[in-house]
Amino acid sequence: MKPAPHIYALTNSSLLFDASHLDATDRLSIQKKIWALTSHCKSTDEFSDLVPAMNSLTLYLKSDKHLKQWLQVLPSLWNDIKTSTFKGQHHLIETTYKGEDINYVARYHNLSADEVINIHSNTKYHVLFLGFQPGFAYLHGLNEQLHTPRRDEPRIKVPKGSVAIGAAQTGIYPADTPGGWHIIGHTDTALFDSTSEQPCLIQPGDTLEFVPLVDKGANHD
Repeated sequence: MKPAPHIYALTNSSLLFDASHLDATDRLSIQKKIWALTSHCKSTDEFSDLVPAMNSLTLYLKSDKHLKQWLQVLPSLWNDIKTSTFKGQHHLIETTYKGEDINYVARYHNLSADEVINIHSNTKYHVLFLGFQPGFAYLHGLNEQLHTPRRDEPRIKVPKGSVAIGAAQTGIYPADTPGGWHIIGHTDTALFDSTSEQPCLIQPGDTLEFVPLVDKGANHD
């Protein structure tokens, strides 16, 4: 018998759908089903908010009258839903690879800075979920050649738009914030706008690629 997701009532009008204990060897496939489930639930117009996380989904109902119904429906819905029912957007993130840590990352892996750029930009990344700060996307797909331990001493301020690597992840800082990742580049793409109808440019389930911009002043010695 296949393991089933755990489903909990958090309050009278909210649920936690937890699939994090399922097949650990195929986290991305499970996450794709989470996105498809999110999309289906959104289409019902019975939820005030849906928050996908890593292999889990928190669902906030508009009415507590429907809680029992969804507790019963979600397991069969999970079994029947196909990942192909969800289609995310693809984003091209123009990036100037002139971060202050790019040479450190290159030396750590015995690579040139240009090789770091090529490896980092020749990947399609999946957006697993958003967190840490508004608009910060947790990405899947960083090549193992670039996995780099976080800085021993985090910076007090990482500038908005910094493209960085931390351990097995890469990401973009949507706003000025403290951070311990290695900065390898910068983008002017705005990831978060509180005045927009959809404040976060990038959504869970989207994909993105980093597009290197030629910087004539760059020096990667």
